[in-house]
Amino acid sequence: MYIGRFAPSPTGPLHFGSLVAALASWLDARRHGGRWLLRIEDLDPPREVPGAADAILRTLEAFGLSWDGPVLYQSSRLETYWAALDELRAAGHAYDCGCTRREIAEAGQPGLDGPVYPGTCRAGLPPGKAPRAVRLRTEAGEITFTDRMQGPIRQDVAREVGDFVIRRADGYFAYQLAVVVDDAFQGITHVVRGADLLDSTPRQILLQRLLGLPTPAYLHHRLVLTPEGEKLSKQTHAPAVDDTNPVPTLIRALEFLGEPVPRPADVRSPEEILDHALNKTSP
Repeated sequence: MYIGRFAPSPTGPLHFGSLVAALASWLDARRHGGRWLLRIEDLDPPREVPGAADAILRTLEAFGLSWDGPVLYQSSRLETYWAALDELRAAGHAYDCGCTRREIAEAGQPGLDGPVYPGTCRAGLPPGKAPRAVRLRTEAGEITFTDRMQGPIRQDVAREVGDFVIRRADGYFAYQLAVVVDDAFQGITHVVRGADLLDSTPRQILLQRLLGLPTPAYLHHRLVLTPEGEKLSKQTHAPAVDDTNPVPTLIRALEFLGEPVPRPADVRSPEEILDHALNKTSP
């Protein structure tokens, strides 16, 4: 059975870019007769906004994006992440790192999303360094997969990213580890999300292989951008969607995804708009 998911972080209300991501994954799951699960990625308390998780749930409901089963909160899963980390350590795939960001920036070569870690602590912590983060040991060789929208993707994680963090220096688990563990736990078969996460996917596939977990099918859709060409996000001060009048915004989200929309005279509720899109009725 197809099992998809939407996994927002409660760092603020749902904005238009997040709505597009939710809608894309919801439509894909429903068209495959599958389940659509909801996961709140609340693993970064310093960035979380009180009440944001509940606000996201209310907004999804207002837009007719119903989910299946109970909501999974990552904050309830810490023991599972510890178990995965311990497994990686025991197999020699993870090690302590005592480097600061400044040290890495000064010594590392440019990579996909910042300096490539130079391997300073790979053979053990150098004298005078205390453990801070935990990194995954990567090896040369390409990770390849076929994205359902972007086509064939190839990445040499060791060369383009380096040994990456799976537990941060502030003590919180990194996104890459938690998302892999939870996708497997929830039985996710298909991941539909924005293209900003495309470069992260090879890292996640590597972790899946090392932990003996299945790899879902991936689809990365195009992003909603600001007029300046930046990704629409909380960091770019994206406004919250208006969940008191969802119909116009839902139609705009469908149009962005290239989905069919009904004639204005036929619009009465988000549920009818979504039903129209699912059935691909003529406008």
